[in-house]
Amino acid sequence: MAAFEPNKVFLRGVLLHYFNMNKSAAESHRILKKVYGEHALAEQTCRKWFARFKSGDFDLGDKERPGPPKKFKDKELEELLEENSSQTLEELSSSLGVDLSTVGKHLKALGMIRKEGNWIPYELKAPRTKRSFASSKI
Repeated sequence: MAAFEPNKVFLRGVLLHYFNMNKSAAESHRILKKVYGEHALAEQTCRKWFARFKSGDFDLGDKERPGPPKKFKDKELEELLEENSSQTLEELSSSLGVDLSTVGKHLKALGMIRKEGNWIPYELKAPRTKRSFASSKI
């Protein structure tokens, strides 16, 4: 039988329990370390959560991270390519209102390449796969 590996939300719940028992962050960390070993939260993390609990925030979930939101979703890019797969990077970036490099990175992540003026999914064709496999055996 596999050993129980606690996730961070579970451990935060345990910390909240210790907070409600008037334990200190340091003492709670020692207990977590003793019980969960390498899976325990760091002492600094325990202190951060205790400060959060003291401020009245008992939500155990992650907060939104700072930074700019994603400017567009890959779905928008895919829809533009379905309409017209011959659009250039400049046209795509203008339509989406983002930088050329951003569009290029998303296209690469989607596995798209420009072939004969059109954006197509890059797939290794079967005959080429056989050739690649055969040459690796040599």
